[in-house]
Amino acid sequence: MSRVKIVIHVPPESANEVRETLGLAGAGFVGNYSHCSFSFTGTGRFMPVAGAHPAIGTIGKPEAVTEESIEVVCDRSDARRILEELKKVLPYEEPAYEIYQLIEEEDI
Repeated sequence: MSRVKIVIHVPPESANEVRETLGLAGAGFVGNYSHCSFSFTGTGRFMPVAGAHPAIGTIGKPEAVTEESIEVVCDRSDARRILEELKKVLPYEEPAYEIYQLIEEEDI
């Protein structure tokens, strides 16, 4: 079974809805547990440029915002569907997320 880790950065006020959406979509299964995730708080930095429609900030002005980073695992075969569900609840015009291929313990 091929697994991936999805990492998404969201405003803290959106974190619970994002975690719930991920869990309901099938992300976060670890053994006999569902809705498993890991979160930490950090600072996201960006500057909207011409053509952007930022939820936060002003064109041409650097911004720094508090964000919660949420990490979940899922089967690679489910990742595209999970991302589509995730995008429905994200508040950002351009969501920042990463996907990492995981190595199974027996392959180490």
